[in-house]
Amino acid sequence: MNDRSTGTGPLRAALDTDPQETREWLDALAAVVQRGGRERGLFLLEQLEQQAQQQGIVPHVLPYSAYRNTLPVEQQGRYPGDLEIEERLTVLMRWNALAMVMRANQTYGDLGGHIASYASAAEIFEVGFNHFFRADDLVYFQPHSAPGVYARAFLEGRLSEAQLARYRQECSLEPGQQAGGGLSSYPHPWLMPDFWQFPTGSMGLGPISAVYQARFMRYLQHRGLVPTQDRHVWGVFGDGEMDEPESIAGLTLAARERLDNLTFIINCNLQRLDGPVRGNGQIIQELESLFTGAGWNVVKVLWGSDWDALFARDTEHVLLRALANTVDGQYQTLGAKDGAYNIEHFFRQDPQVQALVAHMSEAEIDGLKRGGHDLRKLHAAFAAARDHQGRPTVILAKTKKGYGMGGAGESRMTSHQAKKLDLDALEVFRDRFALPLSDADLAALRFYRPADDSAEMQYLRERRAALGGALPQRRRHAPPLAVPPLASWGAFALDADGKEMSTTMAAVRMISGLLKDAALGPRIVPIVADEARTFGMASLFRQIGIYAPDGQLYEPEDAGSMLSYREARDGQLLEEGITEAGALASWTAAATAYSVHGMSLLPIYIYYSMFGFQRVGDLIWAAADQRARGFLFGATAGRTTLGGEGLQHQDGSSLVMAAQVPNCRAWDPCFAGELAVIVDHAARRMLEEQCDEFHYVTLMNENYAQPSLPAAAHADVLRGMVLHAHHDAPNARAGVRLLGSGAILREVIAAAELLAADWQVESEVFSVTSFSELAREAREVGRANRLRPGAAERTSHVARLLAGDAPVIAATDYVRAWPQLIAEYVDARYVTLGTDGFGRSDTRAALRRHFEVDRHSVVLAALHALAREGRIERSVAGEALRRYAMEPATDAPWNA
Repeated sequence: MNDRSTGTGPLRAALDTDPQETREWLDALAAVVQRGGRERGLFLLEQLEQQAQQQGIVPHVLPYSAYRNTLPVEQQGRYPGDLEIEERLTVLMRWNALAMVMRANQTYGDLGGHIASYASAAEIFEVGFNHFFRADDLVYFQPHSAPGVYARAFLEGRLSEAQLARYRQECSLEPGQQAGGGLSSYPHPWLMPDFWQFPTGSMGLGPISAVYQARFMRYLQHRGLVPTQDRHVWGVFGDGEMDEPESIAGLTLAARERLDNLTFIINCNLQRLDGPVRGNGQIIQELESLFTGAGWNVVKVLWGSDWDALFARDTEHVLLRALANTVDGQYQTLGAKDGAYNIEHFFRQDPQVQALVAHMSEAEIDGLKRGGHDLRKLHAAFAAARDHQGRPTVILAKTKKGYGMGGAGESRMTSHQAKKLDLDALEVFRDRFALPLSDADLAALRFYRPADDSAEMQYLRERRAALGGALPQRRRHAPPLAVPPLASWGAFALDADGKEMSTTMAAVRMISGLLKDAALGPRIVPIVADEARTFGMASLFRQIGIYAPDGQLYEPEDAGSMLSYREARDGQLLEEGITEAGALASWTAAATAYSVHGMSLLPIYIYYSMFGFQRVGDLIWAAADQRARGFLFGATAGRTTLGGEGLQHQDGSSLVMAAQVPNCRAWDPCFAGELAVIVDHAARRMLEEQCDEFHYVTLMNENYAQPSLPAAAHADVLRGMVLHAHHDAPNARAGVRLLGSGAILREVIAAAELLAADWQVESEVFSVTSFSELAREAREVGRANRLRPGAAERTSHVARLLAGDAPVIAATDYVRAWPQLIAEYVDARYVTLGTDGFGRSDTRAALRRHFEVDRHSVVLAALHALAREGRIERSVAGEALRRYAMEPATDAPWNA
């Protein structure tokens, strides 16, 4: 225990050198509150804090309050529900969740599952479900508490006993079972598309997603698209989860934009996965400091109703001081022990504290609840959060991890890993909560559902009916949205006829054209993290404005410019600042609006490609799980197009990462015409056909002549590879196929010309718009051929275009793993060139030579492949090295 007399505990209070003066100040404040009310008292305290700042003593003013409930008893209000029934329902949820996890592990042994998290949060969930979570609200659930949500859905009749029995069994089948019907481990909309709304399994993503979802609802409201003013965003998260950087990344945004439609409930069971969250500190006080500093309204629910009488008698605040000076590691130990231990190791440490509980038995001490297990206290906190205006609210609810598990897991270091309880522990659990289960029921881990006409079931249905219906639930569709004809916004790219532009500029021009469409235009949500001007998007500032809930409260420095910065309450562009995670969270909110808000939108997030999948890949996977629909534009793409920027800005791997996401379609077009065809196809897939997919498209910042794209080539562009040109050579002695994508295709085209002119080698040049789409189709064809051996063999697009034994050389601005996606589907010798290794600062030409993806390197690769095939003399490759002055470096670029 910390020494309270010297102020060395968490509060670190100064010594009281004049108790009489202290008492006068406290009495004066009490009199003011009694006469003028809490608001008057708060005003005086704010004035005192300002004075303290002016006097330079503010460092001694701690940014958190006493270790007690924020709401006093007199503000608690009457509980509007039937406490007895709700407590019984909470017990049933706990049991069914426990039985579900234990059955899965007892039968199969290694399926995992978590008991302790939901055991600590059951009351939090029940207060929400019975009184606050309306059917049209948005709830981000603590992932480890998923069994509790399933348990409630079982009682509501939304899930069957057979489904609960197949928790975490989504593929395996027993005799007589049909495929499907298993319950996913965590909230996964991809796996349970009619049930879960939001994926939160990767901890930390729920909090930032909830913040930007609440903000996006305001965006929809202010733009007049969807009336969202009556909907609320709730997030139930763990205290250990708040260590994730994403958990706190959006806190100041929520306060800055006054998102009072947002409430966090943090389940403060004081324990991470392995031990205390802050063993030597107090996570609740730390979180209060964090949220208060960020501008949130903070409501602490630390102690249950049984503590009220103790606090009322604690006129000298000796109990409060003892609680404030107890660190979380000690709280965990106290929580794991019985009343006798708590009396000896806490209450008897101070005679004045001991006197407060002298009338209480060990059993009564043992029965003292933390606030997060008290329905009354929680309801008061939820109500205060719902009614608070002008700021988001966080409820810090103190609980015990593994509550009810007794010696098998309550407040134990191992409670997170607890998957099973023995029969004795189950009997203790049953008796503690008075479950109507026999010993045989316990041994068989039978689920329990009261009779349909029981008071519990009637109450359960009535409460959800009063709140609008079942939750969570997910809608799959929204009315389709027509995409205007390609010619109306992409003709300039299809018929470029040699005009010079970058594909980034072409993309921005396409967006601008689509924004002018009366139907689709208002539904486009352009998003940038920063550097809209870098991407040539400054024209959109005036055209559609930048979203700002308060409008523009200043005159911008460039007010006289045609491209001046313009913020507006109904602005359409989301300019998120330097936060790729925040921008991606906004993109996800827009990309799932078809399901969450019943309105199809087309979000387009444009960013430096290096700062996408590498930086926020986990958020992108969560968006995929949530069945997002939208565009990710990776600008300044490739490792050699962004001259001068160097290692951390040069992207050589995002396409490989994108190819790993099952419902992400990844594209690397070289020409504006190809880009237009891809954008048109993708928009129609997502908006008209309502396909649950999103499209990652790389864009280059290099200006070059853009050829026209004939209509006959459109289909092959979308298949992933199109024949660009055939280069004949007089008296050709051999032939090769050359594949290029994105920034390096033009080097490949130049290499074809050199092969013909200098070496009498003819070639076919293919523009590969997507190696991943080629590989996807080839995999499907191969599987179909394997599984239907009697049917006619199908041929993939790769095999059809690259039939024969002519060597194939593929060069890209990405690591070799990108073109190697199709290696097994090419029968001929297949050589890949790429930009493996760290980036460098230099010119484009120097970078391409360094990484050996320039035209001369392509020529050399082709000649070497032909020599290995015996079609030309081996000396030819050496001659090429001399002619092009190619002096190989000592180390390969990927080792340099």
